[in-house]
Amino acid sequence: MKNRWVLFVASRYISKGRSNSPILAVLGIAFGVLALIVIIAVMNGFQLGFIESIVEISSYHLRLDSVPPDKVVQAQETVLQVPGVKAAVPFREFQALARGRRSGQQAVAVRGVPQNALETDKLMSAKLEFEDGSFDISGHDSVLLGTELARRLGLGVGDYVTMFSISGILSAEDESGLDEFTITGIFRTGFYEYDCSWAFINIENDSFLADDSGIKLGVKITNRFQDRVVLDRVKKKFLQTDGFEDVKFSSWRDYNRSFFGALRTEKLFMFILVGLIFIVVGLNIFQSQRRVVLQRREEIGLLRAIGGNERAVRFVFVCDGAIIGLTGASAGLIFGLVIASNIPQFFSLIESIVNAFIGLLNILAGFFGAGQAENFAVFSPAIFYIKEIPSRILPMEVILIFMFGFLSALAAAWFASRKAAKIQPAEVLRYE
Repeated sequence: MKNRWVLFVASRYISKGRSNSPILAVLGIAFGVLALIVIIAVMNGFQLGFIESIVEISSYHLRLDSVPPDKVVQAQETVLQVPGVKAAVPFREFQALARGRRSGQQAVAVRGVPQNALETDKLMSAKLEFEDGSFDISGHDSVLLGTELARRLGLGVGDYVTMFSISGILSAEDESGLDEFTITGIFRTGFYEYDCSWAFINIENDSFLADDSGIKLGVKITNRFQDRVVLDRVKKKFLQTDGFEDVKFSSWRDYNRSFFGALRTEKLFMFILVGLIFIVVGLNIFQSQRRVVLQRREEIGLLRAIGGNERAVRFVFVCDGAIIGLTGASAGLIFGLVIASNIPQFFSLIESIVNAFIGLLNILAGFFGAGQAENFAVFSPAIFYIKEIPSRILPMEVILIFMFGFLSALAAAWFASRKAAKIQPAEVLRYE
């Protein structure tokens, strides 16, 4: 290659530098990439967990409202014929007040679903974790409660819970809206709002689900991000079918729009705040490269005198930045992926180290009769509603973080190299 000497000179500048600036720059970029990957992975774990709980349990991917009760089976068959549709589950929902052993009442969102709902909807099945009992609503009076709701009411599997249907009162004057159910399962979704205020019963419980609003149909599709395309297909299919003129169509994007927007904004600002590390490191590289230019003016003048053009001389320093950026970003990428893939074990290690130190302090404090410190937990279950710290690595975000770290060093070196290109051999070598 014509300018193969450029890479050789750049590597010599890195390996034979007169300060620790390249090492600090590499460490800064590595730490920035590592921190961003780990933080964004944990945020993805929390946020996608919340979003999937809402989408897979509450709103579904698509919803068809006001389906006539006598045409539910026909509606299911029609929507399942649409390409991209995986499942269709009919349901009803209403608000109620539940009373258990403990005094007081709890507001409950009750949803009536078919007995085979989990068999039909595998995605919903994956999000419902049963801590006691099972998804059994075969009985007319069977009910499933969220873990926090059951705890508040002081109830368990096999106990009875009294529910007062507000919608039952409003929609049927001959019904008291009051009924007693047997708890057959206690579920956990990981989303606090559902675990403390949701219940499932059989959709065929007509006495308790008395209303005239029709039945809703929850639809799951192959790719929820293709909801607009599939929704248009569903609308066209139903327009060609008689008896569904009053059906209303919506997608998961129409529900909890503000909540999803808040999560997206939170993630963006966290990315920007942690990304400030790269700006600091870039400024460090910029100042370091400018210092190198001043220190090596004679060498640069010599390179220009023997035939190196401005572009080649600038490329020497750009290669320095590229080597620093690539080394730092690669190191941060490797360690970041290792930590992000083993988040529970990583935090357990931190807690073990801190608790070992606390235990040592407690032993020393015991000799002086001082109080004992409690064990440390990064995410204590008493404060955070989680069993373990979730982590979700998205490949496109990892690539973006890697490129951000690499390009910050490259850009800093590029701007710093402009001074080197302006050095004239005659001025530098005049007195040599």
